[in-house]
Amino acid sequence: MIEVLVISIARPLLVGIYENKKLIKMYEEEGMTSDLLPVLFKKVLDEYTIDRLIYVNTPGSYMAIKVAYVFLKTVSISHNIDLKACSGFEFNNNTPIKALGKKYFINTSDGVKVDFLENNCKMSPFELPDVLENINISTETLPIYNLPAV
Repeated sequence: MIEVLVISIARPLLVGIYENKKLIKMYEEEGMTSDLLPVLFKKVLDEYTIDRLIYVNTPGSYMAIKVAYVFLKTVSISHNIDLKACSGFEFNNNTPIKALGKKYFINTSDGVKVDFLENNCKMSPFELPDVLENINISTETLPIYNLPAV
């Protein structure tokens, strides 16, 4: 089974190719998600028969989430590939994720909140896991926006 994981909510864009849940190839690209995804997926679709697409649908850059969703949903429909989603906190050791201005998304036991960081707060970069075994994957693929409308 070939699965592709896309983390587009921060830079660099990360795309991992997994065979039987194990990372076999990764792409790390700087630039705009809208420019990078079509080029990367041309390569990936030419090389692999994909069974599942997984993308980060919350929290993070709204534009990157929207672009990734529309692009991956289109690929999913046009190539008959299963689409799933997961939280960005799965890939940065559950540390805060940049929101707007000086505020960050913070995962708490009560859900995701948006707040300023405490002085001693540590943040981890996003990383593709070596295996997909312990990742919480959801069938709810629509983007989840954690900020109230303004």
